[in-house]
Amino acid sequence: MIEVYGLSKRYGGTLAVDGISCTIRPGQVTGFLGPNGAGKSTTMRMILGLDRPSAGRVLVDGRTYPEHPVPLRAVGALLEARSAHPGRSAYHHLLWLAQSNRIPRSRVDEVLALVGLESVSRRRVGTFSLGMVQRLGIAAALLGDPPVLLFDEPVNGLDPEGIRWIRELMRGLAAEGRTVLVSSHLMSEMALTAEHLVVIGQGRLLADTGMREFVAANSGSTVRIRTPEPERLRDVLAAAGIRVETGEDGALLAYDVEAARVGDLVAANRLTVHEVGVRQASLEEAFMRLTATAVRYRSVGGER
Repeated sequence: MIEVYGLSKRYGGTLAVDGISCTIRPGQVTGFLGPNGAGKSTTMRMILGLDRPSAGRVLVDGRTYPEHPVPLRAVGALLEARSAHPGRSAYHHLLWLAQSNRIPRSRVDEVLALVGLESVSRRRVGTFSLGMVQRLGIAAALLGDPPVLLFDEPVNGLDPEGIRWIRELMRGLAAEGRTVLVSSHLMSEMALTAEHLVVIGQGRLLADTGMREFVAANSGSTVRIRTPEPERLRDVLAAAGIRVETGEDGALLAYDVEAARVGDLVAANRLTVHEVGVRQASLEEAFMRLTATAVRYRSVGGER
């Protein structure tokens, strides 16, 4: 379990993390989301004792990270995959980590096989592709068989097979009762992996809730209507204050309204309707809606 209490971090005049409190519980994959510059990486570094908090504290299974006598047996982390020395082989990179944490040499072979690098274990890391380096970083995180795992953008550089593999690995680790915290910008992948979400923006906690609850709370209902009288229906909906657009297939899309309300308006105005359906919002849509006012770095469109 990871317990975060009033965590803040200031760099000069910039408040990167602003009083975050949350608990990352075992037995589920917790997604850690936020726009660029939200403070995710800084928070993960403070969990691992790599950055000193300006205020607050973090406990990992009841202790601060430096208080664990054998760190890799307590917490495994992938923060920067290319931290491995390019001149070392994958095997010897993991071996020195194992020896410094009193982990048996046999465990090196086990994790290399687990991540699919056993056939290239004697090659220098500097010759590896980004996906191979990513797998090596995951192997290092798993080396001590720890109960707590942190992954920052774990699917970077992985091919579709690799993405599916890491998704199933993280869910499997959580099913074993481990605490798994994963940060990613790939919303479609996070929707398939995480059961719980912690969302931050501009250093502040925005949400700490289940995946389904998050999507439901941060997305209005969209009703899709197919009718032979689109103009009449559009006028009726607009007159009722409902925002409506025409979809690519010609159906009307009514936003932030319940299907029952649309049905009542259709009946009251004796309109002909062939199909009515409610579209489920995606995690990406819910995330964009929640963080719309909490983006630190915003792109500007238009011609250059």
